[in-house]
Amino acid sequence: MLQALQNTINVGGTLMDLSTPKVMGILNVTPDSFYEGCRAMADEEMERRVRQMVEEGADILDVGACSTRPGAEEVSASEEWKRLKHALEILRRVAPEAIVSIDTFRAEIARRCVEEYGVHLINDISGGELDPDMFGTIAKLGVPYILTHSKGTPKTMQQQVQYTHLMTEILQYFGSKTQQLHEMGVKDVILDPGFGFAKTMEQNYHLMGHLKDLQVLGLPLLVGISRKSMIFRLLETSPQEALNGTTMLNTLALCRGANILRVHDVKECVEVVRMYNMMKKCWDLA
Repeated sequence: MLQALQNTINVGGTLMDLSTPKVMGILNVTPDSFYEGCRAMADEEMERRVRQMVEEGADILDVGACSTRPGAEEVSASEEWKRLKHALEILRRVAPEAIVSIDTFRAEIARRCVEEYGVHLINDISGGELDPDMFGTIAKLGVPYILTHSKGTPKTMQQQVQYTHLMTEILQYFGSKTQQLHEMGVKDVILDPGFGFAKTMEQNYHLMGHLKDLQVLGLPLLVGISRKSMIFRLLETSPQEALNGTTMLNTLALCRGANILRVHDVKECVEVVRMYNMMKKCWDLA
């Protein structure tokens, strides 16, 4: 049974309206992100990247200090926190009003980011699978939680791509975990179907084609396909040459119900959203 779509989330005591799609800009403070254009390790580079994303119109800044690309080696909790602490100090100085999300699968790091730096959202690529304390921590913190579909760890996920029926299994995964989260008191859950996580190229495109199926759960959808291998491997290019394909798939995602687009290229994505909004307005008038 189709549920009414939740179009708002509580972000730091203010309702964010997701009926108009939002752009989430990526700030990776890692030396090994798959796309070098979003890496920001030096202080000056971090400051420049933050200012650029804010000026270009990012609605949310997503900060990650532990690469979650397929095959990535795990970073220790102490090193992840060291990187995040430094990045958040710079971010809060440069853009104190920015809405900030933290890309982490560790509950203790999520807690410290929210309590010590006022972070607004937690983006967990493991869906709570890599830290059993994550769901309880989110419930206590009272912040929106981005629930991602994946399997295994970043190092092993691409060996776990066997599905009997991809969309049915993703829906069952989300149904079970969202029920658990809601029973624990988590009010705002955003679903990320996990493009590139434990999925082949063909499965990623199948997922994009059936993205609307996830609306049956009535929750906002985040899509993160920016410069991923489903684009550059198909086109036989590289992440550096994948902007055109990213723009095409972001447009398709919006037409299939995406509420948040997580991207490396903020300016281009903001333009896509503006054009989509105009098209939607004209469709509604037709």
